[in-house]
Amino acid sequence: MDVDPIQAILNPHVPVLAVFFDGQKDIMQDYRLGRQSLEALLRILPSKSTHGWSHEVNILMTIYWLAHGLSYSVVSRAFDVPKYTVCRLVHTGVEKIAALRQEVIKLPPPWRTGGGWPSICKAGQQPSILQAVCDGKGFFLNTFVGYPGSVHDTRVLKNSAIYKEALYPPSGFFLLGDGGYPCIEGPEALITPYREPLQGRVQSRFNQHHARARSIIERAFGIMKTRWRLLFFKALEVRHTFVPSVITACAVLHNICLTAGDILEPAEDVGDIGVVPPRQVRGDRGGHGQRDRLAGLLSAPRVQPVELQEHDYL
Repeated sequence: MDVDPIQAILNPHVPVLAVFFDGQKDIMQDYRLGRQSLEALLRILPSKSTHGWSHEVNILMTIYWLAHGLSYSVVSRAFDVPKYTVCRLVHTGVEKIAALRQEVIKLPPPWRTGGGWPSICKAGQQPSILQAVCDGKGFFLNTFVGYPGSVHDTRVLKNSAIYKEALYPPSGFFLLGDGGYPCIEGPEALITPYREPLQGRVQSRFNQHHARARSIIERAFGIMKTRWRLLFFKALEVRHTFVPSVITACAVLHNICLTAGDILEPAEDVGDIGVVPPRQVRGDRGGHGQRDRLAGLLSAPRVQPVELQEHDYL
C-alpha cells in the first residue's frame, strides 16, 4: 500500500516564499520567470511528492537555484531549510523538468515545416554543450546535450539523433547552420554560409540573408542565457554527470516561457557563439550545389521561395 510521506515543516514567511504565496507580487526578480510561466510549469509537472516537501516548494527551490546559480548553502539560507535538503530537492526538480523534454521540445509535423536553425551553445564554464534546432519563433524543436565544450561542432552533429536518424527536416526542406557546420545535402539537409573570400555579389547577398535568418537561433540562445545568466557564465558546483540535465531543464523552461509570452530580451554581452571551420563528415553528400541554387534564387528578380516568404527576417 502506498503511503504519502509526512510533509516537512516549512516557514512560509521567508522572503523568497512569501513573494510567491502572496499571489500579487512580481516574482521575476527572485525566480527569473513570470508567474504565468511558473504556474504553467507547476501544472504540467507530476505533482506527487516522494520526499516530504510539497510539489510547489520543490520546484520553487529548483527554479531559484537555476536563476541565481548559487551554492546549495546559500539557497539553504534563503529558504530556511537544511543544505542536504536543498541538494536533494534541486536534483529531483531538475530531473523532473528535464523529463518534460519529449513533451515540450519536439519536432513539428511535416505540414508545419518552414525551416530550422541549428547551432551550438557553449554553456559557459560547464563541461557540456548544447546543440539545438529552433523554429522561426525561437522555440527549440530539438536539443542534444552531453559533449564537452572542446568537441568540434561537426562531431556533435554527427553523433546527434537528428543527424544519425535523419529526423529533420523532411524531404524538400533544409536547416540553416553557421560556418562551424559542413554544408551537406544528406543524410540531413544543412546549408551554411559561403566562406571568405566571397566570390561576387550573389554569394555576399546570400550570406546576408542567411545571417539574418540564422539570427533567430542566436536570439533564442541569448534569451536563455539572459534568463539563466549566472548558470551560463560560471561553473556550477555539481557533478559533471548532472550538468546535461541542468542544461536540458533550461531549454525546456525556455519553451515554456515563450509559450506564456514571458520573454527576456537578450543582453548585449551574453557572449558570441564561437565558429570553428567545419570538418567533413564521412558519408555526407555535399550541399554546395543546393546552396548555389538558393543563392541564385535570392539574387534573381523574381518572387522569393515559399519557405523564405513565411518569415519576416528578409
